[in-house]
Amino acid sequence: MTGNLFDCTGKVAVITGGNGGLGLGFARGIARVGGDIEIWGRNAEKNAAARAELEALGVKVRTRVVDVADEAAVIAGFEATMADWGRIDTVIANSGIAPQAPSTLGMTAQLWHDLLATNMHGAFYTLREGARHMVARAQGGEPGGSLIFCGSLSMFHGLPGLGNYAAAKAGIAALVRSMAAEFGPYRIRANVIAPGMVQTGMGGEQGGPIDRHFSAHTPIPRVGSPVDFEGIAAYLASDASSFHTGDTLVIDGGSLIYPPYHFGSDIRGG
Repeated sequence: MTGNLFDCTGKVAVITGGNGGLGLGFARGIARVGGDIEIWGRNAEKNAAARAELEALGVKVRTRVVDVADEAAVIAGFEATMADWGRIDTVIANSGIAPQAPSTLGMTAQLWHDLLATNMHGAFYTLREGARHMVARAQGGEPGGSLIFCGSLSMFHGLPGLGNYAAAKAGIAALVRSMAAEFGPYRIRANVIAPGMVQTGMGGEQGGPIDRHFSAHTPIPRVGSPVDFEGIAAYLASDASSFHTGDTLVIDGGSLIYPPYHFGSDIRGG
């Protein structure tokens, strides 16, 4: 008997955008507890590098070039995944693109739709098709599964110029709650992970002004890293979370609870 509460041996996780940043952090967490991994990403070279890193942890890994904004590609991707593995236990909809609009007034219809095509519609296709295969397995006598969406604090904060990004995150978070209710009878759970500021190489240099700003305004005074998300991915992929569904798990060092009128040591006498 394993002594690992989060043991994922024999489980298969599909992670979109899993070849770097948070997605690779999620993948590492599941691999560290024995789960096999399938990475979906558009960059074949990054996919190959992620595969090599994960295989070094002793699990089986496959990669697939899939553009989640293409519904047909997502459907075909899951069919190929089932043909290769025979099962899907966890799906993490993590793929997304950064917002490009300078402001709400400067957000053209093209900018609005381009982002939603990946961040919202792509996440929907991914979670829907993953659920479809999990439901079929449940109907065959083996219930269970975990659907996970990578959200953000933009679901809670008002962020100028990021309306399309926030709308996509908040919209899929609402979808996840609906999925939790709909698929619960099949023992399929659905949850959102909402990261705070995470250093993935896309937000400026490590230790630079952006990092320093967020570190100064976060109760745990640093920015996050993909390593901080390995544990939550392992938990949600494992049977340890079998009664946990419809939730949004905020992993942000406490920044969401820090009010803008916080005065720090000035009012504590420190």
